[in-house]
Amino acid sequence: MIEVKNVSKHYDQQPVLQDICATLPSSGVTSIIGPNGAGKSTLLSVISRLLLADSGSVSVDALDVSDANSEKLAQVLSVLRQENHFTSRLTVYDLVSFGRYPYSKGRLNADDRRHVEQALGFLDLIPLQNRYLDELSGGQRQRAFVAMVLCQDTKYVLLDEPLNNLDMKHSVAMMRQLRRAADELGKSIVLVIHDINFASAWSDYILAMKGGRLVFRGTPQEVMVPQVIEDIFDLPVTIEELNGQRIAVYYR
Repeated sequence: MIEVKNVSKHYDQQPVLQDICATLPSSGVTSIIGPNGAGKSTLLSVISRLLLADSGSVSVDALDVSDANSEKLAQVLSVLRQENHFTSRLTVYDLVSFGRYPYSKGRLNADDRRHVEQALGFLDLIPLQNRYLDELSGGQRQRAFVAMVLCQDTKYVLLDEPLNNLDMKHSVAMMRQLRRAADELGKSIVLVIHDINFASAWSDYILAMKGGRLVFRGTPQEVMVPQVIEDIFDLPVTIEELNGQRIAVYYR
């Protein structure tokens, strides 16, 4: 499991994470929700060592993230940032194969190629594998980045806004695939997500943040109640049941 203990982070004396303590399970789908500026992406970056915390600690299966060997950490934890920029012209296959770098160091063997092909198939990218990234739609490119992370074949997969650039149909398809990765591949999927109804429908566990603090945690049934959602987003809502799932409804 991922253990976050008393983690704080400041930017120019401004607190963005304040004494965060959380345990993220070693399987299933965990969503981090909250309004803009709540600290969601910063928390994900600290967990993945893209940012260093000012205080506190993070461990992944008892591996201390702050001083862990980079190669070893990259074999248990992978992360997809919200913004990804590649200056060179890459095909989808080339991009996804980058996920094997912690193992192959750029020299793919048969096992690496098998993982690449599995990831391409999992995200329905086989027909696009020889296309260049700049020839893809935003949604197709986002699926390729997620495939790259899955290709890394880590137990923990951290995704910052994986539904970016996806319409509703493709957002549903992406969440189904991430759910499958958790259920069929045994991954622990941790994602920052803005749509709380997607979080409710597909998650096992939800962390709710506001103002740099972790203000609530629990199952979708526990989190998706009016008083909790209204407190997090400062917005009146009603919660309705639909096919056994709790959905937040907003009114004009």
